[in-house]
Amino acid sequence: MIIDFHTHTFPDKIASKAIDKLSHEAHIIPHRDGTASSLASTSAASGVDLSVILPVATSPGQVERINDTAALLNESQNMKEPGALLSFASIHPDYAEPKKEILRIKEHGFKGIKIHPVYQNTDIDDIRFLRIISLAAEQDLIVVTHAGLDIGFPGRLESSPDKCKKVLDEIGSFKFVLAHMGGWKNWEDVKTLLSGYDIWLDSAFSTGEIEPLTDGYWDDKDKSLLSPEGFMEMVQIFGLDRILFGTDSPWSDQKKSMDFIKNLPLSDKEKNMILGENAKNLLSLRQCS
Repeated sequence: MIIDFHTHTFPDKIASKAIDKLSHEAHIIPHRDGTASSLASTSAASGVDLSVILPVATSPGQVERINDTAALLNESQNMKEPGALLSFASIHPDYAEPKKEILRIKEHGFKGIKIHPVYQNTDIDDIRFLRIISLAAEQDLIVVTHAGLDIGFPGRLESSPDKCKKVLDEIGSFKFVLAHMGGWKNWEDVKTLLSGYDIWLDSAFSTGEIEPLTDGYWDDKDKSLLSPEGFMEMVQIFGLDRILFGTDSPWSDQKKSMDFIKNLPLSDKEKNMILGENAKNLLSLRQCS
C-alpha cells in the first residue's frame, strides 16, 4: 500500500484562484488544479493508494467549517479503492475553545491534526500551540506540523528545529510528524538538534529539485533539495521506520517523488516501509489492503 502522507486541496470554488496565488508567491509550478477530485485522479494514476490531506486554518473562524467539510469527505471515501483520500482536521492557535474542538475531532474519527506555525503566525513553542498539542496527545491524535522554512515566506522560522525541540522537551513523546524531513532547508539543524527524539519525518517537497516558474526567481544553486545521499543520511539518523513518503501535492509531482524513493539504495521491503507501511502503521490502517 502506497500512502502519500502530505497533500493539500482547496474548495472547488476557490481552488483555481488559490493555486494561482500560491504558485506565484512561491514561484513554483503546480502539478494539479488543487481540488480533491484532481488529487484522487493524480493519486490513482501515479499508483498512490491513499493520499492524506492536511488542511490549514488561517483564522480561528475557519476551524469548524474546515473540519466539518473534512469529516464529510472522509465519510464518502472507500479506503480500499486506489486514489482514496483521508483528511486530517485543522486547528488554529487562537481558536477560543481548543479542548472542545479537539474532543470533537476525536469523536469524528479523525486520525490527527495539522498545524502550520508560519501560516498561523505563531511560534510552535508558543503556549497556545503547546496547549493544543498536549490536548491532541492526550487523545492519541497524530500532530503534523510544517517544519523549517516555508517557500512562500522567505526567512520565517516559526517552526524551526530548535523550537520543535522545545515542544518535545516540554510535552514528551507523542505522535509528532515534522513535515519536509524535519525542517525545510534546515536539514543540518534537524540532524544535530532532533536526532534521538521520538518523531516521524515526511519527505514532502524535500527531494530532488524545486520546479520553478519561468520567471527567473530561482537561481540554480537554490533549487536543490535533498540528494539521495542526503536523504539516506536522514534515514540512518532517524531510522527507516520513522520516514513517511509525502509529496506536498500539488507542489510536487506524485510519481516523480515516488520514483525518488524507489531509486534509493534500499531493499524493496525498506522502500515499501517508506512508501506506505510506516504510514499505515502510524494511521492504524492495518485492515486495509
